[in-house]
Amino acid sequence: MTTQSLIDLQGIKKVFYTDEVETWALDDIHLTIDAGEYVSVSGPSGCGKSTLLSVMGLLSSPTEGKYFLNGAEATGLTSGEQARVRNREIGFIFQAFNLIADMSVFENIELPLTYRNDLNRKGRRELVVTALEQVNIADRQKHFPAQLSGGQQQRVAIARALVCKPKVLLADEPTGNLDSRNAQLVMDLLTALHGQGSTIVMVTHDPRWAEQADRQLSLFDGKIADDRRLRAVI
Repeated sequence: MTTQSLIDLQGIKKVFYTDEVETWALDDIHLTIDAGEYVSVSGPSGCGKSTLLSVMGLLSSPTEGKYFLNGAEATGLTSGEQARVRNREIGFIFQAFNLIADMSVFENIELPLTYRNDLNRKGRRELVVTALEQVNIADRQKHFPAQLSGGQQQRVAIARALVCKPKVLLADEPTGNLDSRNAQLVMDLLTALHGQGSTIVMVTHDPRWAEQADRQLSLFDGKIADDRRLRAVI
């Protein structure tokens, strides 16, 4: 393990068992990602892309192998410890937005902060306002999700992922539910966030978006089939 790596996967395997059938979602993954990288993950359906992101995000535990996040071993943590790491170090962006319908934009973004006991109301508000400004949607903070376009909802979801100032943003098909115009706006926002220093790992089936990253990973049958660097990390 190298100390500068933000993410370090060592021999990660993930096996699902159904009706005595073994499905190898991930098969001996060795991968390091440094702070400041923008990595896209692509490959055919069922190749393990989302499973890889779930392991990185501590939503799923590997069957074998070790995972180090920011130098600390994440495998073997209790569910409570995993939840704390997810809340403070990992930001998630989902294809389906996952906003709560009866909460305002502000309240949706503030939600992850309410699980922390080191912030008062003023501290939470300052972080939410900063996140709103980062995604340029401060003028919609009192709106509810149903009052927003798909692109605006995804920007709110990105702000929610940013609000805890995570070490890494994990995006699973972030443009999958958007039309081409809104998809481009969201991808432009991710590029801008990367330019500001965010580390991003993004699963996408669209080669156009994959090529916006610094580095492209291709998975096939649970293995890394290709790992190409498109441009140097600044």
